Amino acid sequence: MSSTSSSGVRAEQIWLDGRLMKWDEGHVHLMTHALHYGLGVFEGIRAYKTHDGRLAVFRLREHVRRLLDSAHIIMLKIPYTEDELFDACVNLLRAQKDLFANGAYLRPVAFMGDGAMGLGAVNPTRTAVTAWDWGAYLGDKGIKEGIRAKVSSYTRMHVNVNMVRGKITGQYVNSILAKREAVLAGYDEAILLDISGFVAEASGENIFQVNKKGIIKTPPLSGPILDGITRDTVLHILRDSGRTVEEVTFTRDALYITNEIFLCGTAAEITPVREVDNRQVADGKPGPITRYVQDMYFRIVRGQEPRYADWLTYI
Repeated sequence: MSSTSSSGVRAEQIWLDGRLMKWDEGHVHLMTHALHYGLGVFEGIRAYKTHDGRLAVFRLREHVRRLLDSAHIIMLKIPYTEDELFDACVNLLRAQKDLFANGAYLRPVAFMGDGAMGLGAVNPTRTAVTAWDWGAYLGDKGIKEGIRAKVSSYTRMHVNVNMVRGKITGQYVNSILAKREAVLAGYDEAILLDISGFVAEASGENIFQVNKKGIIKTPPLSGPILDGITRDTVLHILRDSGRTVEEVTFTRDALYITNEIFLCGTAAEITPVREVDNRQVADGKPGPITRYVQDMYFRIVRGQEPRYADWLTYI
């Protein structure tokens, strides 16, 4: 059995630069360029135990494609094809299937390796996939009862400051600072506004709200938000149920007087928000649309909704 970390059980093996190796052998040099300058890309992917006892990765193909797109945006050349990266994720889990019988969190990452230093350096790209057992990112209680959020003093970076379609390692310093500020102030999560003052996203999640007229809204992709795969899943769930979702901008005070708010992301899954800036959201409990999305999401990832079967890759 592998040892455990603060995140729970970790993989006994990792995939690094084309081969499986023991976890403790996955080293990079101190002079790795990405360590100094933050030039790398990553993904977060979940595998779930399905209703029939199998293990399935959720929307693996879409995550691998976004990893490659992110790398292309920052001109980082990954020396593996989409299929090779797809197979690396599958083979890593297959090699230790018993260890992750109840599910796993996968972390593919690609970054500029060691060699030359300086901002203009171009070194070989290192590519890896790791896995561990990671529970609800914002806590099981948060999933069930909702969390407390704070609008951050940090602004989500402008589209001319960062590449918002890329899941780029160095850009997450912005989110880390916002998250730490919120947690130190006694909240669970931060909500960042864009440079114009409109709601953008949380530190690591997209955001949805349901106003008092029952209209579901989420910030548009024309703003500085990540094109979240879980966000896309939620849009499918809602629209396939006949509900209309408006992808529009809205202000922070719209959150204060709305009926429901929830965050979504691979790590956070579907997490309700019960309070923003010390203002209770409606009755302070997850609302009916949030509960519907939660229920459908977990049914889908557990293989209980045949119409979404193509989103699952069984191990």
